[in-house]
Amino acid sequence: MAAKMYYDDDADLGLLEGKKIAIIGYGIQGGAQSLCLRDSGLDVIVSELEGTPNYERAVADGWEPVSAEEAAKQAHVIQILTQDHVQAMVYKRFIEPNLDEGDAIVFSHGFNIHFGQIVPPPNVDVFMVAPKGPGALVRECYVADTGVPSLVAVYQDFTGNAMGLALAYAKALKATMAGVIETTFREETETDLFGEQAVLCGGVAELITAGFDTLVAAGYQPEIAYFEVLHELKLIMDLIYNKGIGGMRRGVSDTATYGDLTRGKRIVTEETRAEMARMLDEVQNGSFAREWILENQTGRPGYRALLARAEAHPIEEVGKRLRAMMPFIADE
Repeated sequence: MAAKMYYDDDADLGLLEGKKIAIIGYGIQGGAQSLCLRDSGLDVIVSELEGTPNYERAVADGWEPVSAEEAAKQAHVIQILTQDHVQAMVYKRFIEPNLDEGDAIVFSHGFNIHFGQIVPPPNVDVFMVAPKGPGALVRECYVADTGVPSLVAVYQDFTGNAMGLALAYAKALKATMAGVIETTFREETETDLFGEQAVLCGGVAELITAGFDTLVAAGYQPEIAYFEVLHELKLIMDLIYNKGIGGMRRGVSDTATYGDLTRGKRIVTEETRAEMARMLDEVQNGSFAREWILENQTGRPGYRALLARAEAHPIEEVGKRLRAMMPFIADE
């Protein structure tokens, strides 16, 4: 079944007129969304912790940031854009006590709603507007009058107009110029977590590291291994990003394409696919969420140990040296 899509003509920006919108957290998405909403003529208030780099950036962008509590008191629409692991605390401590009947709570990722870390009262709207791109791209495409494709979902429709508000919010980001896909909090959350773990972060990082280790163990220079399995990945991903997998295969040599078609399934085997299914089960049944929530509640001992071990891998030292030779790479 084709996804349900919405565009400019489906959204009424006027539904947000006269409503104050609070952006809680001036991070990657918070900064971009705040500026886009403001430039769309909406009444926006920003919350950020004083003394932080994000606070200073907000001030530089022309805001007068307030506390989360004050923002929630003033706003009719409250967008929570802090990191996942602090959203429940921010909500329970500062937002929940200041909700009024008919207010709306907005998310750009469904983790805390889907896994029950935030349980909203029944007399408010709860919806999601999730741009499918980082904050910098959201802002860049807004300025360019193109917009970034986004997802919308309604979790709770107290007023009977939650979807209308969601589409209005998306239009204020110019997402409806590109197209907005209707989804659910469950679908967005579970596919997002699975994609991060199995492919985008976990799968890719482990594949790169394994390729590097294989070449170095066979006696090849670490620098050559780095170029072949990590550095050149950007070329391949740019081709896939712009033209799809088929376009990538037409954009590389026939030798590379033949090796891809005949050897790729020896890396991603049926056993690999079965493990992906098990990882998806862990996302769907909540066991990953419980594990991550507990990890944060206990001070992240496992997270810190795993990260330190990964950062001590030789590929990191080799990469640091090689990237210093390439001024065309922005070290941000």
